[in-house]
Amino acid sequence: MDRDTLCTSSRRCRRTTITIFSRRSRIVKAAAAAGADAIKLQTYTADTLTIGCDNPYFRVGKGTLWEGRTLYDLYQEAFTPWDWQPRLKEVTDALGVDLFSTPFDDSAVDFLENMAVPAHKIASFEIVDLPLIRKVASTGKPIIMSTGMASLAEIDAAVRMARKSGCPELALLKCTSAYPAPPEEMNLRTIGHLADAFGVPVGLSDHTLGIAVPVAAVALGACIVEKHFTLSRSVSGPDSAFSLEPGEFAAMVDAIRVAEKALGGIRYEVNETESASKVFRRSLFVVADIKAGEAFTPVNLRCIRPGYGLAPQYIDEVMGRRAARDVARGTPLSWELISS
Repeated sequence: MDRDTLCTSSRRCRRTTITIFSRRSRIVKAAAAAGADAIKLQTYTADTLTIGCDNPYFRVGKGTLWEGRTLYDLYQEAFTPWDWQPRLKEVTDALGVDLFSTPFDDSAVDFLENMAVPAHKIASFEIVDLPLIRKVASTGKPIIMSTGMASLAEIDAAVRMARKSGCPELALLKCTSAYPAPPEEMNLRTIGHLADAFGVPVGLSDHTLGIAVPVAAVALGACIVEKHFTLSRSVSGPDSAFSLEPGEFAAMVDAIRVAEKALGGIRYEVNETESASKVFRRSLFVVADIKAGEAFTPVNLRCIRPGYGLAPQYIDEVMGRRAARDVARGTPLSWELISS
């Protein structure tokens, strides 16, 4: 979800804050209208994530949209004020949409528990924070855990910690922690391996541009899709460049629903809609008038469409045998027309 710059004091600031909250509320409503089943926030402050420090350790390196910025400055811009979050939950409750969040420290977990969120999210960057996972799991709520940058051993350690600390339901999200993420680095075939390795539902946390990758992920077994959302990419924000606008999000939801229907099951029988097409198969037809007692030959018998005659597999058996009666051109061949 995108973010506007906050004003922090004066009457004008209070009006600005109200306006920005109203915009956040519009984002939530637009996401629900576009087909989102749930809204996920992030619950942190710049001070719970890092410190205000300008030395090179605390500056974002090359290769991201935020190159050169300090971590504190970035998180200060991106965070959602905590007092907004219960109010946003009231909005989603009224819409019949779930709202939950990603906590980044123990105080955020306690805050979200007071909000009675239905689940918690563990971010890719926090998958190695086993004490945080233990805290989240101890709530007894379901956990959705992103796996970006994590080795198989790190994922295993996180899953074990969640399970032994009381997590009743766990899902993993395949994630590539690049912003935006190139499609060629998504490695979506990992989805099936994660599901087999840990025996849990697996989805996708997606930072690619567009909607093709989420749809492909669903075809490969993803049952959760997380995607950033904005009212407009023209509005500057930390994640605007790789967020979907409402129309794009709705198109993604529609495409995912079609993909889900198309997956079906393993089946080789003729289904209801195919049955009407069986008539367009080839079959054996008399293609020239034949007198009773006359032999069937390639001149008077062919395998053609439609499929009302004997199946093509019988052509060798029939050739050379004789007609039981006169047969007119255009008649589908049947055993009754063949002399015994």
